[in-house]
Order: sequence, then C-alpha cells, then structure tokens
Amino acid sequence: MAFQRASGILLHPTCLPGRFGIGDLGQAAYGFIDFLERSGQKLWQVLPLGPTGLEHSPYIMNFSSFAGNPLLIDLDQLADEGLLAAELTALPDGDAAYAKVEFAQVIPHKFGYLHQAFERFSPNDAYQQFCEDQAWWLDDYVLFMALFEANGELPWNQWPADLVRRDPQALAEAAAKLSVEIKFQRFLQFKFFEQWGKLRAYANGKGIQIVGDISIYVCHNSADVWAAPDMFKLDPQTYEPAFMAGVPPDYFSATGQLWGNPVYDWQNMEQANFAWWVNRFKATLLYVDIVRIDHFRGFEAYWQVPGGETTALNGEWVKGPDAKFFEVLKAALGSLPVMAEDLGVITPEVELLRDSFEFPGMKILQFAFGGGAENPYLPHHYIQNSVVYPGTHDNDTAIGWWDSTGDAERCHLAEYFGYSSPDQVQQINWEFIRAALAAVSDLAILPMQDLLGLDGRARMNDPRFNDGQWRWRFTDLALLSPELSDRLRRLTQLYSR
Repeated sequence: MAFQRASGILLHPTCLPGRFGIGDLGQAAYGFIDFLERSGQKLWQVLPLGPTGLEHSPYIMNFSSFAGNPLLIDLDQLADEGLLAAELTALPDGDAAYAKVEFAQVIPHKFGYLHQAFERFSPNDAYQQFCEDQAWWLDDYVLFMALFEANGELPWNQWPADLVRRDPQALAEAAAKLSVEIKFQRFLQFKFFEQWGKLRAYANGKGIQIVGDISIYVCHNSADVWAAPDMFKLDPQTYEPAFMAGVPPDYFSATGQLWGNPVYDWQNMEQANFAWWVNRFKATLLYVDIVRIDHFRGFEAYWQVPGGETTALNGEWVKGPDAKFFEVLKAALGSLPVMAEDLGVITPEVELLRDSFEFPGMKILQFAFGGGAENPYLPHHYIQNSVVYPGTHDNDTAIGWWDSTGDAERCHLAEYFGYSSPDQVQQINWEFIRAALAAVSDLAILPMQDLLGLDGRARMNDPRFNDGQWRWRFTDLALLSPELSDRLRRLTQLYSR
C-alpha cells in the first residue's frame, strides 16, 4: 500500500534511558514520543519486541514470535500499582551516549522484582480477558518457558521424549507440576502487553504510528517450533534443523551469513492455508501500525544450508511461497500496511513480488557511494513508493561509516553533495539526514544514533559477529534537547514530511 509522505526515527526500546540498566516501556519511552512530536516526526520504528535468549538478538534468538520481552516491563509502573515497594534499587547508568546493556546484571535484577510483583498480583477481569483472547498462542508459550526452565534451559528437542513429541498426558502432568511458573509467565505477558498498549495509544494520540518488525525466521529453540514442528524442515529423529536459514556471501560477510534458524516447510504451510503466518500477522497488527518484513526476499526464494554446516557457503536457493502467500494474507487482513526489507541479493522476481502488492522497498544511503552514477541506492534513482534510511540497525552509524569507508566512496559522496573534497564534509550524519528527508521516497526513517551524532561505538549490530551485539543505549533523555528537536523539525517541514 502507498503511504503518505512522512518521517520518523529508528530506536529500539532497549536503547532508551532507564533506571534498571535497560530501556523499557516507562517514563523515557513517553519522553521519546514527546520528542518525536516536537520534532515533527510521524513514525517510531522498533525492532521485534519478543523475549530474547542467547546473545539477545531480537531476530535470531527469540523464544516466541508472539510474546513480548519481559525485560521491557517498566518496574516503576508496577510500583505505582502497589505490586512493588516504592523504593527500587537502580543499576549504574553508564555513559550518557555510549552505554551498553549488561544483560548479565539486568536479567537477575529485573526478574527479582518481577517475581516480587507477581507474588502481590491478584488476577482481575483485564487479566482474565487477556488470557482468554490470547490463549491460542499464550498457552503453548507459557508452558514452553516453564518447561525450558525446569529442564535446565536445554533446547526443547533435548527434553524427555514425551515432552518433545507433545504427548497430551505428559503435557497435562507437566502443566500441573509447573503451575506456579506458568502463572508467572502469564503475568509477565499480561503486564508487557498492558504497558505496550498504553504506550502505543499515547503515540497514536500524538499522530505517531509504530513501525513494527517481523523477522522472517524464528528461533529453533522457541515455542513456535516446539508447538508446530510440522511447519519447519526438521530432522524427524533429532528434531534438529534439517536445513538452516542464511544468505550467501554479501556486503557483510565473505562466507555469507548463517543464522541457524530452521527454514519453513512451505508445502505444509500452504496445505494449512498459511494459517500460522496469518495468525502471526494478525497478532503483530494488534500492537503496531505498520509492519516491516525482515528479509522479504525469502518469500520469493530463500537460501537454505544443510544442518551441521558452519558457514553459509554450501547452500542453495529454494523457491518460496511467492505471491500466493500474500494473496492469502490480503484476503484475511485486507490492505496490508507493509514495508519490505528488500536488501541483499535481489532478483527481478523479488522486485515483481514486491511491486505486485505495492510494498515500499528500502533505500540505504550508506550503500550509495560505491560504484558510479548507476548505483541504485543513490537518491536520484529513488521512487516515491520507498523508504529511505541513512543506515539500519545492521549498519554502522553514519559517522562510524564515514570514519572507516574508503577514499573512493568519500570522494564520490563529497562530489555528489557538492563539495570539492571530502575534507569539507563536516557533519556526515546531518548530510545523510538531510538527504533522506529531501528524497522523493514517501517515508524516511533516521537512526537515533545519527541524530545524536554518535560514532561507531553506538552501532547496534554488526552482522559479521554474533557476540556482543544488540547492547547500545543512551542514558540521558536530556540529549533529546530542544535544539535537536528544532533542527530536525525545520528540516522535516522544509521537505514536506
């Protein structure tokens, strides 16, 4: 679908200031929305909001594609409700602009308080309604999480065989034995979605839409795969992925990216009329306004790598569900407010699929200055039905990119923006921000790090590495100053966004 001309900011909630070592759905999130309004922005893009596991990637290590991340629950709101004592112990803040989420400290600290709140919580009508409305995914998820903890946090395919196979009697016995932990997990989901619903309503009330993110793949060790193994290509004996997801060698890696997620059994998915995916989109659109589909090209054809490989080199392209999948979605949901992440190896077939449903694709300014005038990421090639970014969560910051890019790209950029030499480029982040806002693309989304003028230390994710990613945050809301909002608002108005 076509979008009205607008702009917004890319910032995951974990990156916000917060008293407990991680951004959450509390006061700073409301302050950020106020900043968006003052700056004339109409969009807030977040990354997937699900509960994360090892290395805390919201794309690869996610225990559910339906659940919310308990680490985002605002403890101060729980205290205001009387579920926690008024005095809560904060964690050290770290640097104002270059702090990191120290998950090893944050998780036990926040979960200690969440357990305390649960012990004081009395189920109410809103809680009962939530559990009834969401039972179709919630029941499997809370049981999965309880079993995961009870089995020493081993992957589900290493649990006792009757639980792996989901024997009804074994599941019933486990549910009875683990009833307290199951109730705790339900409480966490209720509070997450209650707080998120209030925050989204606050944003919508100020004319700001939430752009959510659906990662195409789900984690093998997730409630999704455990509850519906027939929807994935798994080894019938071990339930390990028979084939893993990834991409061949690309801009980010000479050996490709091996994500490790199981790929879908699209034949079985189609036989079920894509019901699992329809439910996933329905659930996502209950909590966001626009959906960005990560790795969109995987619906046309996807790269699958045999299980056991250590790189993505020995894979093959396999035909995906293509247009019939989106036809089913459209029939079930009507107009699809979708943005397509169409980066990587894009073929005419992928472009046809994207354009057939009028999904806007993505344009990345950091990709624009390698090569010559024919580079498709240069602004003079953009079309209206597209979304332009200086960079995404997978890119360096604009300043980090400028500091590390080659001389040829620096010279090309300088000439493109009207400078006689790269030395004259003083604020590359604002050059990119202005170029994005000025572009013909209907939507422009700016990383928060670029607005704050931060270097590569503020990078959110580097796809070349697994360890130490997804941790950047800033800790002082005063960085969102009146001067910054004024400067952004003037440019936004100048370019009719």
